[in-house]
Amino acid sequence: MSRGFIKEGDQEEIPMVPPRAHLPKGMPNYVTHEGLEALKKEREDLENERVASSGNYIMSNFIDAKMKLLIDRINSAVEVDLTKANKETVSFGAYVKYNGRTVRIVGVDEADFSKGLLSFISPVAKALVGKKVGDKFEIKIPKGTEVIEVQGIWYEVVPLTEIGVSTVETQNIVSLQKTAVSFTKNRTQILQKSDDVVETNGRSSQETDLHPSLQQDAPDIFVPENDIMEFLPVVNERGIIVGRALFMELHKGNKILHPVVHLHVVNKNGEVAYRYWWHVAFGDTPEKTLKRKLSETLGISGVKPKLKKQYIRETKTEKELVYVYILNSDENLLKTPEGKEYFDIFAKD
Repeated sequence: MSRGFIKEGDQEEIPMVPPRAHLPKGMPNYVTHEGLEALKKEREDLENERVASSGNYIMSNFIDAKMKLLIDRINSAVEVDLTKANKETVSFGAYVKYNGRTVRIVGVDEADFSKGLLSFISPVAKALVGKKVGDKFEIKIPKGTEVIEVQGIWYEVVPLTEIGVSTVETQNIVSLQKTAVSFTKNRTQILQKSDDVVETNGRSSQETDLHPSLQQDAPDIFVPENDIMEFLPVVNERGIIVGRALFMELHKGNKILHPVVHLHVVNKNGEVAYRYWWHVAFGDTPEKTLKRKLSETLGISGVKPKLKKQYIRETKTEKELVYVYILNSDENLLKTPEGKEYFDIFAKD
């Protein structure tokens, strides 16, 4: 983590910045020419962002913190001269075709598996280095082993294999969009649950201007908030705030611990009728965020949900300190999304 540059007395305003791509201690920071140019371009872009955010102290500090880490990478970069490489064997910077796919071995900051760019410290890249065309060997993969056959080696630019996967972050967003279809703040789309609901100018004929909690047949559905530029608190395992970071940085696989609240609404039959979740706002306690969200989102006030448990939830994209609350209510509230992706969020509650 980096706290960037701080002003005396303003430490609470410093955002937490995730580390750059992992580089083992003592390992040279090898880069290709293209990789070094990309780092310099990133520096230029950050400098422009800093100028644009000069009136926003928090954002300026966030950019400065990122800049510090970037400058460290640029200063430690070792550009590899590919003209001196043995063209018959695989080494850093080489394009390699194996098993019908083409990849390139690059620096840690250049790596992007989906684009066929492999970090030189990755297991596959390490196994490929030193090999020649025709060499075969086995590597371990999650499902067992894979036999690798080197089919070609180049040091001139060749097309890379586009791996047909999107990022986990994108997949999660798409999944939520599929399960929470058609609810927007301006209500231009309405989720229809019955054939007798007629939509007119983006509003249902059954929809009123009452709060969703007061609509007996309200078709509205709860949509988790997703403000990627919002600052959220970073906490330790005891829930003590140790910094802050942007929403988008907390959901990119950096596993930075941040707090969320889960709410289970239980009806008179003891059944969980609704499940909601929200990120705890910076400066809030979980209780304060929940109280505010109950009022703003569900139109409920004057109630006190009970804290059931607290635990750490970790996925491929994030790490959360979860506070689980129970509320007994028979009110007709915002419907919650259906589907495995949404219910998996509450699996350990």
